[in-house]
Amino acid sequence: MNKILKFSTFAAVAALIGGMTSAAMADALTIVSWGGAYTHSQVEAYHKPYTKMTGTKINSEDYSGGLAEVRAQVEAGNVTWDLLDVELSDAVRGCDEGILETIDASMLPAAPDGTPATDDFIDGALTDCAVATIVWSTVYAYDTTKFPAGGPKSMADFFDTSKFPGKRGLRKGAKPNLEFALIADGVKAADIYDVLSTSAGVDRAFAVLDKIKDDVIWWEAGAQPPQMLADGEVVMATAYNGRIFNAQVAENKPFEIVWDGQILDLDLWVIPKGSKNKAAALDFIKYSTDTQRLADQAKYISYGPARKSSSGMIGNHATAGIAMLPHMPTAPENMKTAILNDFEWWADHADEMNERFAAWLAK
Repeated sequence: MNKILKFSTFAAVAALIGGMTSAAMADALTIVSWGGAYTHSQVEAYHKPYTKMTGTKINSEDYSGGLAEVRAQVEAGNVTWDLLDVELSDAVRGCDEGILETIDASMLPAAPDGTPATDDFIDGALTDCAVATIVWSTVYAYDTTKFPAGGPKSMADFFDTSKFPGKRGLRKGAKPNLEFALIADGVKAADIYDVLSTSAGVDRAFAVLDKIKDDVIWWEAGAQPPQMLADGEVVMATAYNGRIFNAQVAENKPFEIVWDGQILDLDLWVIPKGSKNKAAALDFIKYSTDTQRLADQAKYISYGPARKSSSGMIGNHATAGIAMLPHMPTAPENMKTAILNDFEWWADHADEMNERFAAWLAK
């Protein structure tokens, strides 16, 4: 198992990055992410200023997560992606499988006060093959116009179709639906993965999902839940917190986030093994994960920066002008019942759980 790097005896890294070295020059980089408001935040905070500084064109592509496409490219010896935004469990799995390049964390720029990057990133943000950019969460949100007498307040309410009737939107996959089901069934946050590590616990989670299966519309891309809510296709949906924030602020949608049982996760940059532009991809990682760039991304979407030194630089939304800190998943008020995704558990059990989920869905 690829373990998270321990932040202990790294030497101080070089000063903040300047221009690209000739070895790192590339005409273009293909960077793959999740689309929608999230990719927009990366384009504004990273892509545009990087292109302006270096002249390197950024070709932005979207995907729906997972490692299947990376694995296929590496195995075929035809790697067309240079950089990929992934969830932590996929960063660990891909490194274990040898389909991702290793990244030396000592190359990353120090914080403005000179603190080495290896001490400045939050715990879990640096692995052998990945560098984190954001802390995000999966929450659920509802359309307030559909519940004039008062909307749902807890994860249990999401699964209560009698008290809160209507279609639900859920991500098509085992993660994080198994966690949500157990939270709704009364399992404490600290016990979620212990319960899921037993066959009885997995059965219990699927039994809870059974209760709403006929009322679920499944989504795969992060842009879908806010659109499903806006179209009236569902009355509530699990979603990435930043996507709902964008719908609330940029599109004036009457959506409310329920933070109960939110599942925290990290997104990280990885380089597919065999990228033709590895040096340039590493240079982009150095640039986009410095203190200022991570703080800049938080101007566009409500995901917390993965560097401690960036947090104090978070200000207002770039266009709406509202304070961003209260909308972060890591805001104290939102953290009361939060669950930290156990990336090692998912790295070990993802295939098994997804097979079980696919069989359950097909029934």
